[in-house]
Amino acid sequence: MTSTSPPGVVVGVDGSAESLRALDWAAEEARLRGRPLRVVHAFIWPMLHVPLGPAPMAPPDAGLRQQAERILDGAADRARRVAPGLAVSTELPEGAPAPALIEASHGAELVVVGSRGLGGFAGLLLGSVGVQVTAHAAGPVVVVRGEAHESSAAVVVPGEVLVGVDGSELSALAVGFAFEYAHRHALGVAAVHVARPGRPGGGNGRAASGPAGGDPAASEARLLTDALAGWSEKYPNVLTRSATVSGRPAEVLVQQAAGAELVVVGARGRGGFAGLLLGSVSQAVLQHAPTPVAVVRAS
Repeated sequence: MTSTSPPGVVVGVDGSAESLRALDWAAEEARLRGRPLRVVHAFIWPMLHVPLGPAPMAPPDAGLRQQAERILDGAADRARRVAPGLAVSTELPEGAPAPALIEASHGAELVVVGSRGLGGFAGLLLGSVGVQVTAHAAGPVVVVRGEAHESSAAVVVPGEVLVGVDGSELSALAVGFAFEYAHRHALGVAAVHVARPGRPGGGNGRAASGPAGGDPAASEARLLTDALAGWSEKYPNVLTRSATVSGRPAEVLVQQAAGAELVVVGARGRGGFAGLLLGSVSQAVLQHAPTPVAVVRAS
């Protein structure tokens, strides 16, 4: 069953600090998109067959359902403070968080989740909900995690969106997402193509700024040029840089993510297997990038 709600931004909340950070991010993104925000809190307790109301002699607002409603009400109030005038709705589906958010993704422009909620284990960088939603959602998903940090090894500078380019169809969707996001937020775009060592353009281990820079082979240069074709003309206010970097795609993108405002990757690139919903590069970036990550697939 698909949602009949108007297209907009969906965010999952559970009361954790990570989910509140995701809520703030989603509220601002919904405001800039001119779309409503739908706040979803999965109510799993009915599946566990436990009492939902207050215990005997307990205050009337002490039950599990009342607690869930308070989480939703507080999140909605917070979203309206972050983005005054934003249309905010709430939803309390019965079930586990990941299936609830996957269901809510149908018809949504974007789903936003925190990197690890209340059910996460301290040793995990990305909780199971984030993994499941990014793998199975019907459209783009953003996982909001810690603040960006600069790195002397990165070609990305503060104020840029990093997008991984490999020439695949999903990579093309990721490039479009990156430019649209950069346009809304007055940011630049840094497009990075990773050439594995031994391939043309992959021998020096350093970035070659721009399609004409460095000594990449013509095919590597064309791949970047073709990927960016038309987007700079569509969004002339977006400062664009491109680079070919030698190395393994996952390691390079995680390293280059330091300093980026957002990292954008396709759900599965050229190196992925057809039966996988989320490629190894996307999973590695989700687990280790120090900044919010968008995983893009066709809606």
